[in-house]
Amino acid sequence: MAYVVVAIVGISLVVGAVWGVRFPPSDDVEGFVVALAGGALLVSAMSELIEPAIDRASIVPVGAAVLVGAAVFSGIDRLVDERWGGDSGGGLLAAITLDGIPENLALGVVLISSGPLEVAAIAGSIILSNLPEAAGGAKGMTGSGRDSRAILGLWTVTAIVLSASAVVGKVALASASEVTLSLIQSFAAGAVIASLATEVFPKAFHEDRQVAGLAAAAGTVLALALGQLG
Repeated sequence: MAYVVVAIVGISLVVGAVWGVRFPPSDDVEGFVVALAGGALLVSAMSELIEPAIDRASIVPVGAAVLVGAAVFSGIDRLVDERWGGDSGGGLLAAITLDGIPENLALGVVLISSGPLEVAAIAGSIILSNLPEAAGGAKGMTGSGRDSRAILGLWTVTAIVLSASAVVGKVALASASEVTLSLIQSFAAGAVIASLATEVFPKAFHEDRQVAGLAAAAGTVLALALGQLG
């Protein structure tokens, strides 16, 4: 079942790319869904990554790991923007990969020690994030004149790489101590939070500023409701 979850999360990137290539979403729709995903990811980063990490370790190492994760993401994200540009399809692909590796690594860690609802919460949030981000990236690549098959192939390779990071988190860290797992989760949470601040919410506001706040709140409520099912 763990590998089924990983596969579904990876496939969501490909589905999003197909959406962007074959049925490009309008700016309003893209902005709404991105903000919805951001709200859900924010809750998952706190409730499924940071809070369990604090329970197993303590606030000082967890807080430090969160800050390191945010700093690493922000630094590399700046290099990506300088190399490809933040609004280009290639830049979005690089940013999604950079964001997705810690997200999927954290998913693998969650698969080790969490129950089905915890796994469903973070996996669902990642899927919600993957779909519109991949759609936007693929849409941008199509606009630059690239062949649609090459675009879908590139996003498929990206999905495989990110799925592999989840498998690494599940298999390679199965015997790791609780403190180690907590620090990895916290690092990933820091990267996710930084990506929300620098990539997700700014993009949502740019595409659909009128309802971005409402969509983010709706995503937050959705993630909280899922967490209350248990």
